[in-house]
Amino acid sequence: MRVLGIDPGTANTGYGVVAAAPGRLQALASGVIETSSRAPLERRLADIHTRICELIDEHEPDAVAVEDLFFGTNARSAFAVGQARGVVLLAAGQRAIPCAAYTPQQVKGSVCGSGRADKAQVGRMVRALLRLAEVPKADHTSDALAVAVCHVNRAPLQRALAS
Repeated sequence: MRVLGIDPGTANTGYGVVAAAPGRLQALASGVIETSSRAPLERRLADIHTRICELIDEHEPDAVAVEDLFFGTNARSAFAVGQARGVVLLAAGQRAIPCAAYTPQQVKGSVCGSGRADKAQVGRMVRALLRLAEVPKADHTSDALAVAVCHVNRAPLQRALAS
């Protein structure tokens, strides 16, 4: 199974591609799609969509896993994240790739064992689980890899419940 994990945002969209084989997880690619705050929103969303399409074409994931929205105190930023999330889902839908969404608590619980883990702990666990040389430098990258790992861990249960 190969999963493209996404931590959506209009300024920074983290991505991570994880391959799962029996007893082993491997990070195939990861990084951050950055857009300029000076660019109009429609251009930023188009740039995110284009890059997600390129990642899908390059890595041919079996699934796309996206972190769900977290509505804190800033509704405006939540709407922007929702728009970025939408273009990711569009790119997957255009290629008929199944998508899953996970709350931040589900991701942290799957990777760290606690839905209250902090960013540093998520980064350390991602490094350990994927046998990376170091913790990814950007939190968005760690989060995206964690979303992919979460999906790998939860997909068998979801398939069993669906049948």
